[in-house]
Amino acid sequence: MIIKQQSLFDIPSNNEQLLVQNFSADNFGQQSARQSLEQKLIDKIEVSTEFNRQSVSYQLSKNDCLHRWLKYKEGFSAGLVRQLLKEFNIQKNDTILDPFAGSGTTLFVCKMEGINSIGFDILNISKIAIFAKQSIYEYDLSELKQMIFDIENLSVPDSHHQRTNYIKITDGAYPEDTAKEIDFFKQWNENNGYSKNLKNLVTLCVLNSLEKISYTSKDGQFLRWDYRSKKMIDSATKRKQNGIKPLVVRLDKGTLPTLKASLLEELNIVYHDIYIIQRNTIPTKANLMFIEGSALYELPKLDDNILDGVITSPPYCNRYDYTRTYALELAYLDVSEIEIKRLRQELLSCTVENKPKIEQIKKYYFSLGKADDFNKILKIIKNNRTLNEIQSSLIERCKNGDINNKGVLRMIEGYFTELTFIFAELHRLCKSGAKIAFVNDNVRYGGEVISVDFISTDLAEQIGFKPVKIYSLKQQKGNSSQQMARFGRVPLRKSITIWEKP
Repeated sequence: MIIKQQSLFDIPSNNEQLLVQNFSADNFGQQSARQSLEQKLIDKIEVSTEFNRQSVSYQLSKNDCLHRWLKYKEGFSAGLVRQLLKEFNIQKNDTILDPFAGSGTTLFVCKMEGINSIGFDILNISKIAIFAKQSIYEYDLSELKQMIFDIENLSVPDSHHQRTNYIKITDGAYPEDTAKEIDFFKQWNENNGYSKNLKNLVTLCVLNSLEKISYTSKDGQFLRWDYRSKKMIDSATKRKQNGIKPLVVRLDKGTLPTLKASLLEELNIVYHDIYIIQRNTIPTKANLMFIEGSALYELPKLDDNILDGVITSPPYCNRYDYTRTYALELAYLDVSEIEIKRLRQELLSCTVENKPKIEQIKKYYFSLGKADDFNKILKIIKNNRTLNEIQSSLIERCKNGDINNKGVLRMIEGYFTELTFIFAELHRLCKSGAKIAFVNDNVRYGGEVISVDFISTDLAEQIGFKPVKIYSLKQQKGNSSQQMARFGRVPLRKSITIWEKP
C-alpha cells in the first residue's frame, strides 16, 4: 500500500516503521518486554483500507437510519459491523456477542440481517435505546403522529414550578425555564395514555436532547460548561477575588433550544426512520437478547460453545468516566448520587477512581464453583511480562512526579485484569473457528506508551485464542498537550484486533 501524503499521524506502509521507537520517554523505564512484544506481533498489523476513524466512532451513525437513535459518542458505525460480519463469514441464525453493547449497533445490524445476538451493558441509557430499537416494527405510526401533534400543542403552565432532578455534578446545567420544562414533559410522558413503546421512545428522545438544551458539552473525561452557567459565573468570580486570570477558552453554545423544540426534532427523525424501515424491510426471526449488567458477572452464566463471533469495543483505558459524561442522562432517569458512585465502580476500570475488583471477582468465581478458572486466569495476568514492566515503569514515574494521579496505576492494572477475565469467558463461550473483534485505542501516561492492542492480543493468546490480524487505522492518535509539552509527541495506534478460537 502506497501512502502519497503522510502526515505525522499517518501510518507508514512499511510495518517495521510502525514499531514504537521509544516506549519510555527519555529512556526512563524498562522497555524490553514491550519491544519484544512489538517484534512478535508487528507482522500481524494490516493498515486498513476499509476502516477509518469515523467508522470506529459514532460519526457515521449520525445519519444512519435507526442507529442514530442514541447519540452515543463512544459507539462505532453499523458499516464496521457489517464489514466484520462479512469478513467472519457469519451466516443467518449464527450468534454474535457484544459484551459492551452501548447503543446496540452490533445487536441491531445482526438483527436486521437475521443473525442472533447477545448484548450486555451496565448503563440504563443503553437499555432504553435498545428497547426502543427492538420495537421498530411494533410502532403504530398513526399513534406516533398523534403524539407528535399533542406535543406541538403542549406548553408549560405558569403554575408549574417543579424543576428536573439534579445531582451535584449537574446542578445548574439548564436555564431555569428549561429545568421546569424538562420536569413538566417528564410528568406528561409518565401520565399520558400512550403505549409503553411510545413512552419509552419519548424518554429516549428527551435523553438525546438534554446536552443540546443544557449549558454543558460532553468533552472526554468531563462536562464542559458554558460561560453563562451559574457554575462558571461563580468560578469566574472566585478567580477574580483570588487574583487569578480569567479562563482564556470559554464555551459559548449560543442560543439554547427549548426541550419542546428539540424533542419534536428528535421524534420526527425517529418517525422518518420507522416509516422507512417498516415500509422497506421485513422483520427477521433472529433473536436479540439484551441484559442490563456487567459482562464481568454475566458472561460466566452463559453456556459453553454458543458463539459464532464477537464484535465489540470496550471502554478505552483513557480515564473517561461515563457516569460523568452521561451525568445529565443519569440524573434525568433518577439515578441517585449513591447509585452513580456504585455504578462508577461497577464499570470496567477505566478511570482513576476505580477501585480493584479482584477480590469481588474471586468471590464470585468461587461461588460459581470456578475456583480453578479464577486461579488460571489470575496466573496469566500476574505472569505477563509486559504488564509487569509497565507497572514497574509507572511506579517509578509516580515517584519522579511524572504522573499527576496515582490512580492511573490502579486503573491500568484493573483494566487489563478485568479484560483478561472477559477474554477467558469469551474463549469458553466461542465455538471452534469463531472470530473476535475488539476496537481499542493505545494510550500513553507519564511518558510511558501502553500498546493496548498488542497487550490484549498477548493476553488473549495465552488464554487460547489465535491472533489473526490487527487492523491499524491509517490515521493515528495524538497525545495530550501536557504529555507533548513534557515528553514530546508519539503517534499512537487505533486498532481493531482480530482473534480466532482454534
